[in-house]
Amino acid sequence: MLSELKKSLRKLLKIFKRKKQIQLGFYGPVNAGKTTLANRISLDWLGKEVGTVSEVPHETRHVQKIENIVVTTNNGELKMNIVDMPGIATQVDYKSFKAFGMSEEEAKARAREATKGVIEAIKWLDNVDAVLVVLDSTQDPYTQVNVTIIGNLEARGIPMIIVANKIDLPEANPDSIANAFPQHVVVPISAATGENIEKLYEAIQEHLT
Repeated sequence: MLSELKKSLRKLLKIFKRKKQIQLGFYGPVNAGKTTLANRISLDWLGKEVGTVSEVPHETRHVQKIENIVVTTNNGELKMNIVDMPGIATQVDYKSFKAFGMSEEEAKARAREATKGVIEAIKWLDNVDAVLVVLDSTQDPYTQVNVTIIGNLEARGIPMIIVANKIDLPEANPDSIANAFPQHVVVPISAATGENIEKLYEAIQEHLT
């Protein structure tokens, strides 16, 4: 009886401590689907997109912020600002852009912007309450970039959920992400189709607010 009372008190304290609105950063490697997810949420609840999605690496090179999103779930309202960050990379090689038909001058300019974007995203860690780490579930999760992002968040004590994105693709393996980072909550979704998006909202409410 006493243990049940303690559990109830803990739940009540958690509710009272919840922020009315959280600033939620979207972090992850290049082309993991951060902007696609940000667009999905923003379109569903505000009727507008956050940014442009492209197969070209580092399409998002500046922080993009959408404020005052109010999501209605089975557990009530979730109020948040979402901050879509440029993709994190350990290095940006201008030659990778030339494969998409850019001239050398254009590719070098893109690489400079992308590098600035990575630096800007890291600085923004001081201004977010929590983070969604968006990973591509069709790729090997054991990469230097993924480990660096998650390790940095852990060192700063920033609450996070790992989003195993692109589960609509036949080669997706979200379990590999869950196995790679068992200490964290992992939610498999498809930002492109909206599959499991409700589960993501509920996880944000439960673990990040």
